[in-house]
Amino acid sequence: MKPDEIRKLSREEKIRRLQELRLELIKLRMQARVGTLTNTSRIRNIKRDIARILTILREEELGIGKKFSEKK
Repeated sequence: MKPDEIRKLSREEKIRRLQELRLELIKLRMQARVGTLTNTSRIRNIKRDIARILTILREEELGIGKKFSEKK
């Protein structure tokens, strides 16, 4: 998920997506422990998506989110 896509979502949608990703990360970690996980890079991608969403939510709290999008 790209940062521009995340910024277009409403705050509620971002939080819902964050919860979904965290749940999926838990499931993937369990699969990795059991040994049934086939695509190990999926864990890395989900962790990055979680970090992106948290970063954008924090930018919005601080009011600096628009400064980055205006530069482009």
